[in-house]
Amino acid sequence: MAEVTIQRLGHHGDGIADGPVYVARALPGEVVSGEIEGDQITSPSVITPSPDRVKAPCPHYKSCGGCSLMHASDAFVAQFKTDVITNALAAHDLPTPLRKIDTSPSHTRRRATLAGTRTKKGAQIGFHARRSDTIVPIRDCSLLHPRLLETLPTLEQITRLGASRSATLAFALTLTETGVDCRVTGGKPLDGPLRAALPALARPFIRLTWEDEPVFVETPPALSIGPARVSPPPGAFLQATPEGEAALQAAVSEAVQGARHIADLFCGLGTFALPLAQTAPIHAVESETDLLAALTHAANHSTGLKPITTEARDLFRRPLLPDELAKFDAIVIDPPRAGAEAQTHEIAKAQVPTIAAVSCNPVTFARDAKILIQAGYSLHWVQPVDQFRWSPHVELAAKFTLPHIQT
Repeated sequence: MAEVTIQRLGHHGDGIADGPVYVARALPGEVVSGEIEGDQITSPSVITPSPDRVKAPCPHYKSCGGCSLMHASDAFVAQFKTDVITNALAAHDLPTPLRKIDTSPSHTRRRATLAGTRTKKGAQIGFHARRSDTIVPIRDCSLLHPRLLETLPTLEQITRLGASRSATLAFALTLTETGVDCRVTGGKPLDGPLRAALPALARPFIRLTWEDEPVFVETPPALSIGPARVSPPPGAFLQATPEGEAALQAAVSEAVQGARHIADLFCGLGTFALPLAQTAPIHAVESETDLLAALTHAANHSTGLKPITTEARDLFRRPLLPDELAKFDAIVIDPPRAGAEAQTHEIAKAQVPTIAAVSCNPVTFARDAKILIQAGYSLHWVQPVDQFRWSPHVELAAKFTLPHIQT
């Protein structure tokens, strides 16, 4: 039996002691004991608890892998996430003008992917256990909106009907303004009997999609984005909480205020393009054509918007080049976790006056930010946004300008 003192938290939220030894659900300063297996203590006992330790509000926390920081106070988690951004920037010797973090309330997650498996007695629905294929059944969740939890009995029925004994179903749930949308993957082939049976189980959903085939549509899903109404494709990405989306939209709008022509790169459904089009023409670029189609349809059926043009393009393989960027006085860029190194180099060459950067990975954001700063840009502020409570995940928005731009 070993006894260790936790020195810090890693990017995954694990406590790290000298060695290194990793201890899940431990906090800095805590003394914990347990058997060391490899580089981990898998069943630790806390001997000296941190003053930041709190009782987790969820009964599933010890077994569920959906959250990793529910044992820490809100103030600690907020500081931890802010420090993740600060440290990522400091690693590149960059300024760290961070604003106060904006945290979404509990029970506001409007999208989630739940897992379902058949059992001898029926089925179980939940999240995977930490670092395991085992599914932890849930009946309550401090993250999810209650409307998503209301679908659990139906998800069990669908699992009994549509999952093989060896497969795990994935239910991508999205709460829209017209109801809950559900896309199922990993199930049996959609043969005649299954197609006929599924609509009878679709009562809590406005749309049910099996892999890529719609099997039930009562009402098209709809979301308000700016002045527009968008109908997202099945399983489409959108910000996890309405509050998180609003915080990012507000930061981006502030960053590009006064711009006359804006390019929105990795635009998705138009999270930023549609609100910004109220004041300036937008060129929206995205690789997924179904997202662009949804954005275009929403724009065409809205009033009070400046022109929105769209372009289907893989910005990792074919970034916009300086001559294409020259007509824009502001760029909004919201890449996946990998960041946008190649595209950032081209933006830096083009010397686009203002950049609103959104990121879900502080490490790749800092890497790309250094490219801009080396090209003469100033980093004015960084707005941390936490819409993934009790996880180590943190997002941000930031404003960059060239020195001659007044702020």
